[in-house]
Amino acid sequence: MSPKQFDLDGWDDDAAATKTAGTLARTAKRAAAERRALSEQALAERIAAALESVRPGLDKVPDPVPAADSDDLTAEEQERLDACLAALDLLDTATWMVGKALDTVATGRLFRAMPHKLEPWRCYKTIEEWATVDRGISRSRCSQLRDGWPLGEVLSARGYRAPEGHVRELIPFLKAHGLKGAVAVFELVVHEFGAGKITAERLRETVRLFPGDLALSDEDDVTVIAQSLAKARRAAELSSSAKAPTGLPTALKRDVDRRAVALADRLDRGRIPRSEVLAHLLTAFADESDPRVFDTVYERMRHSAR
Repeated sequence: MSPKQFDLDGWDDDAAATKTAGTLARTAKRAAAERRALSEQALAERIAAALESVRPGLDKVPDPVPAADSDDLTAEEQERLDACLAALDLLDTATWMVGKALDTVATGRLFRAMPHKLEPWRCYKTIEEWATVDRGISRSRCSQLRDGWPLGEVLSARGYRAPEGHVRELIPFLKAHGLKGAVAVFELVVHEFGAGKITAERLRETVRLFPGDLALSDEDDVTVIAQSLAKARRAAELSSSAKAPTGLPTALKRDVDRRAVALADRLDRGRIPRSEVLAHLLTAFADESDPRVFDTVYERMRHSAR
């Protein structure tokens, strides 16, 4: 090897260092770009998976299959049930989404530039015409959905299920006393029976108990309105009792009504009137094939006579 090969006179320390630093920087940038690309891909995959998990679709509802030979659900059946319940829960949201969409289209007359499906030379004139012809939604159904969505939206925002049947029972009250009043009625029933035991019948029976001259202020909070409703209902009940005395002591009537509520809970019904309870009691008392009620009454009367 010649001495020239060991000649270091041409070696530039600064240039070599700069070149090396540049190479390292480019490598670092390339590695950072690759990491970003991988992170973005992983994030995109996670987003896609999350969107797929919440995407509604008929394909996500299990196909009907016969029941297993057991009273208890198998793990697979429980999974199918959970999927079906999730699909049913979508119905409430979808119903009020449709109602709000119809109301938005109607209020802004957004249908006015849409060519009529059957008469394309003209555009739709009313929301009912467009909904019926273009979407197959009847005039009455269109009105129901438009009337109900504000209450459905508020109840959902408060964490309640808002099935259409429940909301429909409160629409007349809403029209007469405002949105807050309708929400207050729902809150009152929740307070009495619990959110899990709300039924359309209980809402209907509660509305019937309010006096016709009920006056509510939409300026008040929902809780305040609910308290006013409770007082108004109580006053109406007392007035009704005074007009039609039953001869029973007040304390006994209160206890009977309390037990009637417990009976309604077991039967999953609305309020059970005192007259219905009395009719069943008398029928059971007169039943000679089953003397249990007769014997109970006999023992009570025998002990009270002592």
